Amino acid sequence: MKKIRIGSGAGYAGDRIEPAIDLIERGNLDYIIFECLAERTISLAQKAKQKDSQLGYNDLFEYRFGKILDALKQHSVKVVTNMGAANPKAAAYKCQTMAQEKGLSHLKIAYVEGDDIGDKLNKYFDYQVIETGKTLNDINGEILSANGYIGIQGIVEALNNGADIIITGRVADPSLALGPLVYEFNWAMDDYEKLGKGTWIGHLLECAGQVTGGYFADPGYKDVPELWNLGFPIIEVEESGDAIVTKLPNTGGIVTTETVKEQTLYEIQNPKEYFTPDVIADFSKVQVHQLEKDVVQISHATGHKANGYYKTSVGYHDCYIGEGQISYGGLNALAKAKLAKEVLEHRFEMIGLKYEEVRFDFIGMNSLYKDSISSCINEYTPTEVRLRVAARVKDIKQAELVGNEVEALYTNGPSGGGGAVKNIKDIISIASILVPVEDFHITVGYLEV
Repeated sequence: MKKIRIGSGAGYAGDRIEPAIDLIERGNLDYIIFECLAERTISLAQKAKQKDSQLGYNDLFEYRFGKILDALKQHSVKVVTNMGAANPKAAAYKCQTMAQEKGLSHLKIAYVEGDDIGDKLNKYFDYQVIETGKTLNDINGEILSANGYIGIQGIVEALNNGADIIITGRVADPSLALGPLVYEFNWAMDDYEKLGKGTWIGHLLECAGQVTGGYFADPGYKDVPELWNLGFPIIEVEESGDAIVTKLPNTGGIVTTETVKEQTLYEIQNPKEYFTPDVIADFSKVQVHQLEKDVVQISHATGHKANGYYKTSVGYHDCYIGEGQISYGGLNALAKAKLAKEVLEHRFEMIGLKYEEVRFDFIGMNSLYKDSISSCINEYTPTEVRLRVAARVKDIKQAELVGNEVEALYTNGPSGGGGAVKNIKDIISIASILVPVEDFHITVGYLEV
């Protein structure tokens, strides 16, 4: 019976590369996927592309592919990645150049385009935003990008045409693995049970080290060995869509029924109806069984016909956040930090700071849970406290005032403040709308090495 082995090489834009290379070299893989896009990531990539038409792909693309291409010289593994971000074509040409410089040959590189609908966004200004219930027209900020979560269409087409490396923009995360499975097993696009199973496999792989214990680790409660040497996952898939989840020997981490269950539920609002561009996946009756150490069998996912829409992320410039931090030490540290907070509150009023929201945190005391919970679990007097203030403002000049006032605490009291820092964050926010599938035109381009 035919089986396909897919490894995960990245779970986010800045993930480490060593576990991926280890998988290529020792994993006996057919495919490796690199999932490197978050919702905001592609908006930031669009900004980079606007400044330079040859940019807009993942910032670590050249670093990663420098090592990937070296590994591919000795190991024939197909690569599928969304590192193309806002500019998959430019990324493909960069990959071609790098492969030629490294002396590789007989490689076909494909790039998938069509997720970007920013040039026709005016058609959708009256569409409802999922997060707010208001229309897209109500956004108060400069719109930077609009990218739909397209599915497996371009990936399957590229594989049918012999691609070895496939570079996409904004495809749905599970589609990176589902595409190869549909191609290899010739699954029908109306075989929703298998599409649901393949989507579960893609979902388990998409966050890389999370399913091998990375996000599972909680010392003393859920211990994970050698977290510094965390191995990334491999899923071996049968033609039926049933599979086993594992990792390489001599790597850190664990694969257990618990790690698989946690990743199954990760970012899933409704396990019975997980909406993707390819299928509505149903994880409500899945079964996981520990076969042996670091080997878990998965089965019984299913699915239903897709809803005919692509979730589309509209990135826009929302605001600036001005931030300042300063530390106080000693037996009176908390009292000093509280006095500094009081000083800043009055100063913000005196200078007329125009903010939408402001928050003060005593880091180590209440910055995560605020006073209502933190006061119940803190039964000690801290000997060091770091005060953080952040204000959400529309104007960058107002953002500058926040950090300036924190820095001024050095000489204006209370006593003993140290380690003051200030920074400004340019905030890109996301509004999500549902756009009909037929509004997207997916194309695939090819380069030869």
